Amino acid sequence: MLLAPTYQAMSAEMICESKGPNGEKPTPVAKLELTPTQLAKIREGKFTAAMAWHTADEVSAAETRGAEAAFKEMGIEVVATTSADYQADRQSEQVRTIMAKKPNIIISLPVDPVATAAAFTQAAEAGVKLVFQDNAPQGFSKAGTNYVSVISSDHCQMGQHAADALVAAIGGEGEIGYLFHDADFYVTNRRDGAFKQTIEQNYPKVKIVAERGIADPSLAEVETNAMLTQHPNLKGIYVTYGEVGLGVVSALRNNSNTTTKMVTMDLAEPLALDMARGGNTAAMVVEGLYDDGVALARAGALSLIGETAPPFIVSPATTVTKDNLVEGYQASEHANPSDAVMGALGK
Repeated sequence: MLLAPTYQAMSAEMICESKGPNGEKPTPVAKLELTPTQLAKIREGKFTAAMAWHTADEVSAAETRGAEAAFKEMGIEVVATTSADYQADRQSEQVRTIMAKKPNIIISLPVDPVATAAAFTQAAEAGVKLVFQDNAPQGFSKAGTNYVSVISSDHCQMGQHAADALVAAIGGEGEIGYLFHDADFYVTNRRDGAFKQTIEQNYPKVKIVAERGIADPSLAEVETNAMLTQHPNLKGIYVTYGEVGLGVVSALRNNSNTTTKMVTMDLAEPLALDMARGGNTAAMVVEGLYDDGVALARAGALSLIGETAPPFIVSPATTVTKDNLVEGYQASEHANPSDAVMGALGK
């Protein structure tokens, strides 16, 4: 059960409705359950699975744990888990290497929907059931044909929650920066757009005065420094996702800036520690990462026994602040924060 933010008033109305990459209506992740009959049939199949992740971070680790737990329950052996470090060519090669193990299921978050399409097409043509996190590659336009489902966050809800959280953190008015994902990636593009639209439509006293796009997380500190040079009095910065947020907080610290507040997506231990210590990180808006992993595994398994999984499955957003940091971790990752974070919270 995910937590609702209680420390602030939400925006008056939803800015957009989350839909799948091909316009599919969302199905809540909680509705993807297995019957005893389905579970028994899956176990009889003695299937195998592999995971080809985009990177190795706290997000993919939580999703992996959820998927591994679900696969274990279903008697499905995981034969490979890989990380591409955001390199599309590396992920494509990893998918082709995985194919030598002949898995029945591959779950993955494609690094680039165009550059990885050929590798995933080869897997689909070989009969592998593909289940994607957040985005489907180019040419994968209808669930139930060459792929099973896409599992994602409620990206519109996440963008709106991020806007509400940043406005609350800066006291309801002021100038802010907007660091968006400068890449063709459906979920981040939608989350970023929902944030911006919420600010512009619902908060007239808050102005986005600095906009910068980022594709490479390693450039986050450089981009933030450039933003602060042009606008040294920013009250807040929206950041497209957690790994980018690490560079933003580093830049703020190096500029001895203790007042600019940052809101981002996804959990990251260094940002949680910064938040617990009362630093620049005001909020992290997250989805049910562990539950996403469970859903990825279940959707793939259902397809192996001839069952149809929903084409687009979403988990709701949780706004995590210092006040509900432990509960937010438990809701999203089914785990407590690190000992360092717990210590900083005095727990």
